Amino acid sequence: MNSRQNSNRISEFSLIGKYFAPFVGNGSFGLQDDAAEIVPSKGMSLVITQDAIAEGIHFFADDGPMLIAQKALRVNLSDLAAKGATPKYISLALGLGKSWSEEWVADFAKGLREDCTAFSVQLTGGDTFTTDAGFVISITAIGELPTGQYVSRLEAKPGDVLYVTGYIGDGALGLLARQNKLDGLGNEDRTYLIDRYLLPQPRIEISPAILKFATASMDISDGLVGDLEKLCNASEVSANIDVKNIPFSTTSMRLVESESNSLNTVLTGGDDYEILITINPADCEAFEDAVSSMSFSVKRIGTISGGQGVKVFDTDGQVIEFNKTSYDHSGENH
Repeated sequence: MNSRQNSNRISEFSLIGKYFAPFVGNGSFGLQDDAAEIVPSKGMSLVITQDAIAEGIHFFADDGPMLIAQKALRVNLSDLAAKGATPKYISLALGLGKSWSEEWVADFAKGLREDCTAFSVQLTGGDTFTTDAGFVISITAIGELPTGQYVSRLEAKPGDVLYVTGYIGDGALGLLARQNKLDGLGNEDRTYLIDRYLLPQPRIEISPAILKFATASMDISDGLVGDLEKLCNASEVSANIDVKNIPFSTTSMRLVESESNSLNTVLTGGDDYEILITINPADCEAFEDAVSSMSFSVKRIGTISGGQGVKVFDTDGQVIEFNKTSYDHSGENH
């Protein structure tokens, strides 16, 4: 784990040794070398993903460092879960903003360490550096799955049934609640939505069922409709979904029913970190049985067809038109 020196504060080498080296895994050499050695289990392949989060885009400057660390980790674990992989290792690139302090780093490391323990992953290394702007955290996550069983977004077939985990839209509404842009929310609902935005819940529990049954799968991070479009484009298929089948939390449902713009927000706003899964019709019963006892819901929301595009039907059977279908990373803040 490389370092850049800052003469006005504790050295970054010291930060690494004090706050991150105590919970590294085997093959990491105490974060004193330039790389780490990872040996996959027999018969297993490695799956690698990388997502970054940045201050002012994915989190706020006054969010707690522990939560920032945990969000940075969990958005990556969500990607691994969608591939059917078991998380094993992470590498951290930590960009310290102008306002960084040792206390901030200590809290960040505490949150990361707690989630590494909770999700049974090992820190293997990375980099620390300072920026002229805000904090930036990039995590590379590595998982394992049996060789030859990787589940991509490229193999959905016409006739497949489309499923989604958890609730859709809570994260996008949570961002608005965090920005005080939602009127009429009670304290309990506001706290619920903000928690869903700040702390995603990676659906690792479903990975074995994805490996066994899915024809295609992908993590939802930029909005249900937009990410489904990505899956359809990659598989060269189309999809039809009905709003009445999409799972919303009680809080989100109340907002969808009372605020005209909320439906567009929950379907395209992002920050869900749920999973889209396509299943061959012949396997649906077995798949539904396999996921029936999980700690979150897994619901049918539509079907895969030939052709191109995604159609979303409202409760009257009319196709909903969207100005945009997902968050655009090249443009506005998330």
